[in-house]
Amino acid sequence: MKKMKVLSLVLMALMLIVTACGGNNTGSNNPANENVNANNGAATNAEAPAEDPKEEAAADLGGRVIRMAAWWDMTPKGETAGEKARLEKIAEIEKKYNVKIEFVNVPFEEYMNKFTTTVLAGEPFADIVQLEYKSAIAPVLKGQLLPLSEFTTADNDINNAQKLTIKLPPLAGGEYGFDTPGLSSVGIHYNRDLFKKLGLPDLQDVYNSGEWTWDKFLEIAKQATRDTDNDGKTDTYGFSGWTGNIVTNFAASNGGKIADDETGKEGLSDPRVIEALEFVNRLYNEENVVFVKGGNKTDYNEFNTYKDGNVAMFIGYEWMLGDQPFEVGVVPMPIGPQGTKDFTYANTALGGKFIPKGIKDPQVVYQIFEEMQDVPPTEEYVGQDYMESKYSTEADIQMIRDNIQGTGMVYVHEGYPDFPIGAVMEDIIVNNVSVSSTVEKYKQQAQASMDKLKP
Repeated sequence: MKKMKVLSLVLMALMLIVTACGGNNTGSNNPANENVNANNGAATNAEAPAEDPKEEAAADLGGRVIRMAAWWDMTPKGETAGEKARLEKIAEIEKKYNVKIEFVNVPFEEYMNKFTTTVLAGEPFADIVQLEYKSAIAPVLKGQLLPLSEFTTADNDINNAQKLTIKLPPLAGGEYGFDTPGLSSVGIHYNRDLFKKLGLPDLQDVYNSGEWTWDKFLEIAKQATRDTDNDGKTDTYGFSGWTGNIVTNFAASNGGKIADDETGKEGLSDPRVIEALEFVNRLYNEENVVFVKGGNKTDYNEFNTYKDGNVAMFIGYEWMLGDQPFEVGVVPMPIGPQGTKDFTYANTALGGKFIPKGIKDPQVVYQIFEEMQDVPPTEEYVGQDYMESKYSTEADIQMIRDNIQGTGMVYVHEGYPDFPIGAVMEDIIVNNVSVSSTVEKYKQQAQASMDKLKP
């Protein structure tokens, strides 16, 4: 994001005026001449050469410590060429701005409390903080985070050639977050080994054929749910996961949002969300294609059930992969009846950098962060090494880059106090209450939860 400094604009305007006058070193608008004849605009020292306008000198922050916080250690270790280059850049910036850059590591369970108490005290514990979007919704609505407009301009590209810093999606109708570009994956991951064993079509072929819909997903899930040894018990299943994660992603793939942070309205009663709730209920209680390892259908630990190797498909994230005893493939979430390829998953874990209210010189702080990213690239694309450590084929990574990256619908319902999504899933999936009755029961509670954070 380029900074359009006031002085720089003035100097640029002066250059244009000088050029329009034929490049003469005369005239009252020529900053190179200190003594100008007010009557005729001629310089008193005609032989003095004009100097090119200089870029504004970097701000001197007088030895100030610039703190950047997260719930992990962001300090470059200097173990790779990229980390060494980053350390060199940090040293260069520290000298340029007369600052000391410090990375603050606060345990996750203590992080938001530290953020809130220090901001309320008028002394934020860090100049730049890492926040999950669902945790940032309350600070945004309470005015505890600065909007991007207070320290950047609309142009979010540092130099028009390399996107070293990017603007993150809006939150509560405003723009607050920024970060460095990255590559991540949220979608239907599948056990390629089991697919081959069961004679099922590779999901990437299905996706490329244009058939990847909820109906096709259910068809394949039913085909994968089998008694393979004829002992009267099901040995393989089509799907597994945690209900909270499952319903959000199917809702997003159908174009629905469980809580709309922009309008402040609950989305449980949105027909697109209701349709997703109906479909998930069908997977569990009508078609019985979901493997529940622990017996509790809504248990968060079902997130890892896929690792046993008897489940064909699961909603996965790239960070989950690495210790499973089978090859994994990936495709976007299947498109719902009212969905599009614009949004394929619920981005419930989106996080980024924010500048708290009360920080001095936020424009300079942001500029320092931006310049820290300007180091020589060591990969063909951002995230290459990481992705290649998680996926075994280039086709999987290309699928992510072409069809998943950038298609997340921001979901922050977990950031509203007592939002009843857990109770909703418990009633529908465990207690077999109808979706319509459940939505009617909880929609007012959901709206009240969101209203608590209204300014």
